[in-house]
Amino acid sequence: MTTSFITTAIPFVNARPHLGFAYELVLADALSRHRRRRGRDVRFLTGTDDNSLKNVLAAAREGLTPRELVDRNAAAFRELGPLLDVVPDDFIRTSADPRHRPAVEWLWRACARRGDLYQRTWEGRYCAGCEAFVDDTVDICPEHGTPPEPVRELNWFFRLSRYREAIRDAITSGRLAVVSDAARAETLAFLDGDVRDLSVSRPASRSGGWGIPVPDDPSQVIYVWFDALANYVSSLGLGGNEALLDRYWRSGERLHVIGKGISRFHAVYWPAFLLSAGLPLPDRILVHGYITVERHKLSKSSLQLDVAPVLAETGVDALRWFFLRKCRTRGDTDISTDAILAAYDTDLADGLGNLVQRCTTLLSRLTDGVVTQPSEPVEAAGLRALADALPARVDAAIDAFLLDDAAGAIVELIDEANRSLERTQPWKLARTDAAAAASGLLAPLEAARIAAGELAPFVPGVSRALAHRLGDPTLDPRWGGLADGARIRRGPPPLPRKTRSRS
Repeated sequence: MTTSFITTAIPFVNARPHLGFAYELVLADALSRHRRRRGRDVRFLTGTDDNSLKNVLAAAREGLTPRELVDRNAAAFRELGPLLDVVPDDFIRTSADPRHRPAVEWLWRACARRGDLYQRTWEGRYCAGCEAFVDDTVDICPEHGTPPEPVRELNWFFRLSRYREAIRDAITSGRLAVVSDAARAETLAFLDGDVRDLSVSRPASRSGGWGIPVPDDPSQVIYVWFDALANYVSSLGLGGNEALLDRYWRSGERLHVIGKGISRFHAVYWPAFLLSAGLPLPDRILVHGYITVERHKLSKSSLQLDVAPVLAETGVDALRWFFLRKCRTRGDTDISTDAILAAYDTDLADGLGNLVQRCTTLLSRLTDGVVTQPSEPVEAAGLRALADALPARVDAAIDAFLLDDAAGAIVELIDEANRSLERTQPWKLARTDAAAAASGLLAPLEAARIAAGELAPFVPGVSRALAHRLGDPTLDPRWGGLADGARIRRGPPPLPRKTRSRS
């Protein structure tokens, strides 16, 4: 069985999570669910980055110790999964998980054995928000809107320049696919420029000792990005029991899902560390855009949009559907409560929910809800052809990380099922031929069953509700899953509208 290892970035926990990271979680969850539905062995990882200077500074502002702050905020990130109907296989915390520090130390020592670590004094300008040194020409960080801090200190350095050509070759050959034209171009432009060696430690005095000490040099702590990026392999047992590492990193698909603001760390620094340590590179790095409000990026430090109040107004299925139906992975998407509710009502409540409600209500009246397959199949060639083609269309779109196109293909089937129902008008036929009317309902219901199955990675709650209404049939995408003699349930609309109908 093909394996897939899918990860989100692990965010700093200097503040509570916002909708931007919620989008990333849902995106990675949908990719994981879809692969499982198609029979893959999937491991889905998320977690938190606890060991950053950013967290130390945030704790000081609140009068807390770093441990108090990260424990409090990491709990909010862990709780985000259940709120969003996201089900990771693993959740790692870089300050608290016993697997992490030994793996970071193993990675550090592996790079040292390769001759890729050395000490020197460094003078430059440091953005605490990015946790990175920036170019001397940068007066205001474009990502965080704050001025960099001048720094002069003794650091350990990694020979990043040694790996420039190897990383460039991996990207241009497709062995390391950066899935975003803009991020790929930006990465290659960086590699074509003056690639300098990377500072990978900080004085322990500057962080108050918070972080992982450099092996054999307790005066320094390991740079947060060296530490944080290692979570992908520390979670799999690097340097300890490596059974999961063999299964999910040394073979199979390795996919990182990240925001565009951290593409260089994942597409340049992380591959360099892996090459130095003799470990495989990721296969693909999916770089998604930002969630914006009135075209302004969300962040934990300035413009925020907390998840819980939005969910209270929209519900989890509506939010997930907006993220996956309306957000193109390769661009930014503006979000509002009205847009979330409108997408759900149009596609799911009015489209699929209303279809199922009309069909099941009439079938309950005609046959007490019992499915009776006719001896002569009811003609529904166009609808069946669309349904038969749907799994391949969904697969192709998701393989290209165009989840909005995959969702759109499902909506096309729902729309065609509604048009089929309008053409046959079984409610009129029921006046003269109840058996024929009941038979005429089966093709639209079969299309609804297939749509419900293909929607499971996108909106699992919707899929569960429809499966219940349809008598819990198989959600296999092949036509014919509504078995003869099965009983359809009757009830209120399975997907009620979130807003009132406009007159």
